[in-house]
Amino acid sequence: MNTAMNKIIKTISAAAVALLLTSCLDLEPKDQMADTNMWATSSDFQLFANRFYDWFPSIQSMYNGDKESDFMVDKSAFNVISNGTNAIPSSDGTYGGCYNHIRRCNILIERADKYSGTREDIAKPEGEAYFFRAYSYFTLLTRYGDAIIVTTPIDVDDPAMSAKRNDRSEVIKLILEDLDKAAELLPSTTDVENGYVGKEGALAFKARAALFEGTWQKFRGNDAAAKPLLDQAAQAAKAVIDSKKFQLFAPSALGTEAYKYLFILEDTKCNPAGLTKSANKEYIIKRCYDMTNKQIGDNVTVGVLNNAQYLSAKVADQYLCSDGLPIDKSPMFQGYANADSEWQNRDNRMYNTMMKPHGKYWNGTNPNYFRDFTDADANRAQYADYMPGGGTGYFPQKWACERRVTSTEESYDMPVLRYAEVLLAYAEAVFERDGKISDEDLDLSLNLVRRRVNPAMPKLSNAFVSANGLDMRTEIRRERSVEFVSEGFRLDDLKRWKTAEVEMPMDFAGVHVDGTEYGRRNFPALRKDAQGRVVWETGRKWAERNYLLPLPTDQLQLNPNLGQNPGW
Repeated sequence: MNTAMNKIIKTISAAAVALLLTSCLDLEPKDQMADTNMWATSSDFQLFANRFYDWFPSIQSMYNGDKESDFMVDKSAFNVISNGTNAIPSSDGTYGGCYNHIRRCNILIERADKYSGTREDIAKPEGEAYFFRAYSYFTLLTRYGDAIIVTTPIDVDDPAMSAKRNDRSEVIKLILEDLDKAAELLPSTTDVENGYVGKEGALAFKARAALFEGTWQKFRGNDAAAKPLLDQAAQAAKAVIDSKKFQLFAPSALGTEAYKYLFILEDTKCNPAGLTKSANKEYIIKRCYDMTNKQIGDNVTVGVLNNAQYLSAKVADQYLCSDGLPIDKSPMFQGYANADSEWQNRDNRMYNTMMKPHGKYWNGTNPNYFRDFTDADANRAQYADYMPGGGTGYFPQKWACERRVTSTEESYDMPVLRYAEVLLAYAEAVFERDGKISDEDLDLSLNLVRRRVNPAMPKLSNAFVSANGLDMRTEIRRERSVEFVSEGFRLDDLKRWKTAEVEMPMDFAGVHVDGTEYGRRNFPALRKDAQGRVVWETGRKWAERNYLLPLPTDQLQLNPNLGQNPGW
């Protein structure tokens, strides 16, 4: 790394803090980033772009992400977002942080235009700058709606610093244009194992962004804006599918547990088949960790397994029966009389994601409770005959490793965007664009996800929906809901579908205790609902204003032209 780069990196944090007092955007002064000596070679550009990857969310934000929704709660504290009690913050690192990131991207883009060497040599870092600018603007869009568009590395006294926010329609337009540019510049995804974003990653993220905004507009009555966005989402997703570079992780050696082990693959013996990360072709964009050089550094397994997180009854009830029907329609549903009866004849993702009563579970972070996938496994199970005894009664096991490993030293990669999302985005975008979807489109997308660990489950088809009195939209949304439990998608989905005002105020309920095995075991229940379920949290609220977060006070003081979001 050259001297100029070292100087730049050392000044970034101090400059950002100093400018927060004088600027409505948390940015570094232009002159500190403009040393022309730094931009002499393609390697300089790539070194600068490599820092962008630190902006991806941590694995903690992934497995804790649904705590802001109706699917998950922390056992020790209620979430102010999920219960609707959040207030206007005095400051917000996300808002300023996004503009800090946008500025860095703009610097690289500007320098690329002035590069004296062969432009193709810097195509990859330039493409990464466009991708991460879009990524940062998408964060602003989903959280705050309108945003100031800045496409040059402006100085602190630039008039743009006191501008009004651009309408969200202009923001999504820039996001999609940037992702198109990124897809043109980035190489086809051949180095995803090392964590780099490629052409298909940009297209996959375009599908995410266009689907979000397309459905946001559709369910707020703006069909004219929605349909072109949904079309872009469908086309981008289809381009990734047609590339044939990715596939769902479904090795036959893991059978119906492939979904479970997808999230805890490491480059050591971590599953019954002895598969390592190289077997995973599902992650399109990921944050990489390594046993030796970059462990996760967070209490993932300890925090997840039968501990700090409770799932809701709503999650459990989402899973279909093995005949492809919802529990309220299927004759295969066994009810709630016994602790394990509701688990019988269900979508196998249910027990891949959640801790099933009477199951065996290993906590690999404890030296006494680990698996080595031999006949001695049962003797090392921390829970040899698991039975929930508190909370909601529904606990996750997703993200919890089993091998012997010190807490915080897990090393599985974190999916920022995986192929299953592309497949489900394609199905949803097509249906919402056209008001219908063909069986052919369902087979090349949603049904692959549905049957990954449910090979005998009937496919979702138009005839199946019609014959069983189902609703296609509901079933498409169901697949997304159960596939991404504990990955932080749920609240954004409710917002874009505009169903949060219905779903979020519901009581956070758990297992049935009246007249069931749980009741006979004296399962603790401070409150119960009309169905005889334990109620963990009640009194949740959701107002129209909650669809967007409030802008922080310090930013409004620095730039009154920003304008606060409606209702705040």
